Amino acid sequence: MPVQAKGAKERIGIVQIEQDLAVCAVKFPALVCRPIAAQFMADDLIALFELEQTDEGVRVSSERHYRLVPPDALSPEELATYRRRSP
Repeated sequence: MPVQAKGAKERIGIVQIEQDLAVCAVKFPALVCRPIAAQFMADDLIALFELEQTDEGVRVSSERHYRLVPPDALSPEELATYRRRSP
């Protein structure tokens, strides 16, 4: 799974993702490539994108936003819920 990470003022590069998809297809032909991009935003916010190759080019197939918090900002119950999540 190739990952591309960019800072708040940088742009996610479609060319790099296309190259990642091509490399995965050659090196791992029996596997499904699932490229991921992370965009760091303001206020400790991170956007994660899963991308896919379509007939129209590379497109975002899912987008989720996460906020970074200090460990003590999570309750024991929240931590237990995260531990039970399947990958």
